Amino acid sequence: MSRNTKINVLLLLVVVALAVLPLALGLGDHKEEPFAGADGEAETAITEIEPGYEPWFSPLYEPPSGEIESALFSLQAALGAGVLAYYFGLRRGRRQGEQRARERDCEGPAAGAAEESTAERA
Repeated sequence: MSRNTKINVLLLLVVVALAVLPLALGLGDHKEEPFAGADGEAETAITEIEPGYEPWFSPLYEPPSGEIESALFSLQAALGAGVLAYYFGLRRGRRQGEQRARERDCEGPAAGAAEESTAERA
């Protein structure tokens, strides 16, 4: 197994552990919604500190359920990851193309000169 494969397998195991361990250890069992996110936690903390607090603005679109909100958030994250992956892939492809073109340019005159010298010897 190559070094890169070992690193990829190790990273995959770490990601799986980060996803499964909180559920397996029962973290958040004492809460009504254990994995609701930072927005809900902040709202709870603000209302505890100042019960009469009024938000400055309201959301433009309020999804009908938490599942739809999670799906939209996941879609947003997937689109962002896709854009980043496309950008980095395009950048790497261009760099590899430039490197191959440079190698061809360097080999071209040297290869032609080598052919001429062998033809002169004959």
